[in-house]
Amino acid sequence: MPTFDPYYTAIVIVGLVGGVLGVCAYLTLGERKISAWMQDRVGPNRVGPGGLLQPIADGGKFFLKEEVIPDHVDKVFYLLAPAVAVGTALLALAIVPFGATTPTPDPVPALPTTVAVTVDRDFGELPAATQQAPPSPVETFEQQQTEYRSHFNFVLAPGLDIGVLYIFALGSLAVYGVILAGWSANNKYSLLGSLRSSAQIISYEIPLGMSVLGVFLIVGSLNPEKIIHWQAVGGPADPVLSRLGLGTAWWMALFQPLALLLFMVSTYAESSRLPFDLPEAEQELVGGYHTEYSSLKLGLMLLTEYVHLVTTSFMVSVLFLGGWSFFGLESVTGNAIGDAVLKLLILCGKMVGLCVFAQFVRWTIPRFRFDQLMNLAWKVIIPLALLNLLAVMCVKQFGGSLLVLTGVNVLLFFGAGLMSVRAHGTVTNPKRPVVKLPPGLPAGVTFAGK
Repeated sequence: MPTFDPYYTAIVIVGLVGGVLGVCAYLTLGERKISAWMQDRVGPNRVGPGGLLQPIADGGKFFLKEEVIPDHVDKVFYLLAPAVAVGTALLALAIVPFGATTPTPDPVPALPTTVAVTVDRDFGELPAATQQAPPSPVETFEQQQTEYRSHFNFVLAPGLDIGVLYIFALGSLAVYGVILAGWSANNKYSLLGSLRSSAQIISYEIPLGMSVLGVFLIVGSLNPEKIIHWQAVGGPADPVLSRLGLGTAWWMALFQPLALLLFMVSTYAESSRLPFDLPEAEQELVGGYHTEYSSLKLGLMLLTEYVHLVTTSFMVSVLFLGGWSFFGLESVTGNAIGDAVLKLLILCGKMVGLCVFAQFVRWTIPRFRFDQLMNLAWKVIIPLALLNLLAVMCVKQFGGSLLVLTGVNVLLFFGAGLMSVRAHGTVTNPKRPVVKLPPGLPAGVTFAGK
């Protein structure tokens, strides 16, 4: 494990939090610009050149607006909810790699070693003082740790072997901020919005974790740095790739394209991004769980969603898109500092690209109904994730090529599409027949006939 240096840690915390908050601020501007472009509008263009200072004006407005706390709310939990929401979102950034990383060394087996004895032709066995004994497991471990500490890792808490599990755990805690906000508001619209959000987040935690189990089985670790290293340097020799002379350094998206799609859909639902922003469906629930919030408290609630988007975009890059690797271009400078800067730009560029892609999705696909959202999780994503996990287990057990997983993923995707077509039902048409009321019934009377 790396040694704890408070100065380096403080610098990384300030840089990471400041960078993420700055990215979140300008993602709001990008979202407004993209929506304006897709709807033939102009978008923000008054504050600064091209509207570039609009996020600063919006942030200042949140600070300067009057603090309004309704009399009917539970003030303790009402004020605690935004802090819980944004706190859990920022804590998840602790193990997210945002630049060059070095994987932690593997454990050294403590096996009995044999000492090689040198025998001289004239004098027989040499004295014990001149015999060259191999390094002990403890010495080997210390050498590896010294080598590991000589590298600077662009991650706040490097070397955490359960890093991805840590992110999933904190992501599940984010629902407490939403539930506290809806319950403390003493407002039925806020309460219904928070209940929807809790059901949505809890439901999509299952496919979110199941979709990446195949990645963990292939790499053999939950450490984000090791997952990046597997994709950048290469894992064990693949029988088909080796025969074709293609090497083993490939992004996980090549072998797990369906898992990538399922993971991205689940992250959009976890982040309450359109088309899955059901907790805030304005046409049904006014403003959702934050109906009673205003000024800076509302700003913190909205900031939480963008921090989640940034975190999940980093994780998609790390798990499926090679992290800081980019087909060997990350090492073209030949200088350690230059390569580190280049890897930082590559990984952050992938993150920004995924955030922009999510914004295009928002203004392309209409919002789902709540029952459609639940059906997608329980009837589509979870079964596909289970079948993909079964395929990975079979390939690992029988030593097959990872390219088999690519074919299985494609077959599962098109097979699910064909099954939905043959079922003669879409996500927009109800499958239950609509029973018309008989004529002559007074207004407000329901009919339960056959």
